[in-house]
Amino acid sequence: MSQQASLSGTLQPWALVTGASAGIGTEFCRQLADKGYQLVLVARREDKLQQVANELKSSHGTRCLIITADLSQKDASLDIVKRLEDEGIVIEYLVNNAGYGLPGSFHIPDWQQHADFIQVMVTAVCELTWRLLPGMQERHKGFIVNVASVAGLIPSSAGHTLYGASKSFLIKFTESLALENEAAGVKVTALCPGFTYSEFHDTNNTREVVSQLPGYLWLDADLVVRETLEAMVAGKVKSPVIPGRQYKILVWINRFMPWLGALFIKKNASNYRVTD
Repeated sequence: MSQQASLSGTLQPWALVTGASAGIGTEFCRQLADKGYQLVLVARREDKLQQVANELKSSHGTRCLIITADLSQKDASLDIVKRLEDEGIVIEYLVNNAGYGLPGSFHIPDWQQHADFIQVMVTAVCELTWRLLPGMQERHKGFIVNVASVAGLIPSSAGHTLYGASKSFLIKFTESLALENEAAGVKVTALCPGFTYSEFHDTNNTREVVSQLPGYLWLDADLVVRETLEAMVAGKVKSPVIPGRQYKILVWINRFMPWLGALFIKKNASNYRVTD
C-alpha cells in the first residue's frame, strides 16, 4: 500500500495544527485526537513533532503526518498545501496556532526580525486559511481556529510592540471571515487566551520576568483548548473565545471602563516589562 493510500484511506477526518510541537498547539492535537481526528502536525522542530505523534498514536491510535516548516519563509504555506495534496489529505479542522513574541522596544531588533514576525503571525495565517478555505466551502463543512490573544483586546503596554497589533488584526480578520462563511457551513473563531502555561515565554527568554505575575492570571492549556472546542461545537464563533473568568472580566472592564483597564495593564506591566 502506498504512503498516500495509507494516510488518506480513512473515514476519519483530518485536522491541521501549526505550532503543534508545544503548548497550546500540542493540547489542540491531544483534544482533537480524542475527538477522532487524524492530525497533520506542523512546526519547525521535527524531533518535538515526532514526540507528539508518538504520544497521539499511543494514547488514541491517531495517524499523524509530520510536516516540518518554517512559516517565516514565504513559500511555506504553499509547500504545506502541496504536501497535503500529494498525500491525498483533506483538512476539515485548521488551527492556526504558530506564534512567538519579540520582547523589548520596537527599534531594537533589525527589520528582518520584524518582517519574519509579521510573516508568521499575520501573512502565513491568512495564506494558509486562503488555501484551505475553498475546499471547506465546497464540502459545506469546516472549522478554523485562529489563535489570537487577549492582548489584541486590551490596552497595549511597552514592549512586544507588534504582538498585540498582530493579534488585533487576527481578531478582526477572523470576525469578518466568520460572517462571510456562516452560510457555507464553515465555522471560524478567534481564540484569545491570556497568560497560559506553555513554552511560549521560554522561547523568547521572558520566563523569569513573567514568573513575577500573580498566579490568578495564569491559565492551563487544557482549559484554553477545551473552551474553544466547546464554543465551536455550540456555534459560538462570531465573537472571540476568551478562556478564563478573569480574562472575560478584564475584557469587559476594558470595553465599558477603558480607563480602568488601562490602569490595570499599566500596574501589572511594570512588573514584567522586558528591558532592552
